[in-house]
Amino acid sequence: MGLGEEIRGHLPFLRRYARALTGSQQHGDNFVHTTLEVIVAAPEEFSAGHGSRIDLYRHFHRIWESAFLTDGEGDDTEEDPLVRAANRRLAIMTPLARQILLLTALEGFSVADTAIITGTDDKTVERLLEEAVAEIDRESRTSVLIIEDEPLIAMELEQIVRSLGHEVAGIATTHDDAVAAFERTEAGLVLADIQLADGSSGIDAVQDILARAPVPAIFITAFPERLLTGNCVEPTFLISKPFRENTVRAAISQSLLFTPQLAA
Repeated sequence: MGLGEEIRGHLPFLRRYARALTGSQQHGDNFVHTTLEVIVAAPEEFSAGHGSRIDLYRHFHRIWESAFLTDGEGDDTEEDPLVRAANRRLAIMTPLARQILLLTALEGFSVADTAIITGTDDKTVERLLEEAVAEIDRESRTSVLIIEDEPLIAMELEQIVRSLGHEVAGIATTHDDAVAAFERTEAGLVLADIQLADGSSGIDAVQDILARAPVPAIFITAFPERLLTGNCVEPTFLISKPFRENTVRAAISQSLLFTPQLAA
């Protein structure tokens, strides 16, 4: 099997991680593209014997680190001042502790694998993971609209949202119900399934909601790879079914970092 085929199946999930890391489909996909360019330029340096998925994320992490200086001031070799400013903001908003949180909770890597990816050790990963979780507990709270047509999943999401200290603005099962529920509330975040009860689309519902207010949205789907192609406009924050509480927790926390209110 060639190197391209070896890593192809991992790319959708690397895009998911990169988008969550940067809060942007465009920025995240650009980092993935740069990672692939580096691998293509030096394929002999790709494999470190950890398996293709770990080695791919390890290369991505090196690219991510190379975009910032160790003091967090951004890459001064970048000529565009707007790009430098964006890089500084990303470095501040997604430090190593949050990267580790996303690698373990969103991507499902073990502590040992995360240590390999980030070039640290198990104790450092465990310590920074504790710091990231503590930071979540200090975050501002919001009201969450849940768009989910399966009652048991909706109940589970509601429980997770409340356990994090957020309020539940409402639970909707269709496109029309979701838009109407949003208009009746002041939801600051949307958790949306892709396929809804009446055959309508959670993506369409969120698009209509975003036309009314720029709130962050997290999509939940059993087929994440279908929305992580990088070929068109796709979700920035995406979690897979079946999900774990820590996955939802990490996605909510990271998405709230990039809300207009918090980014101002």
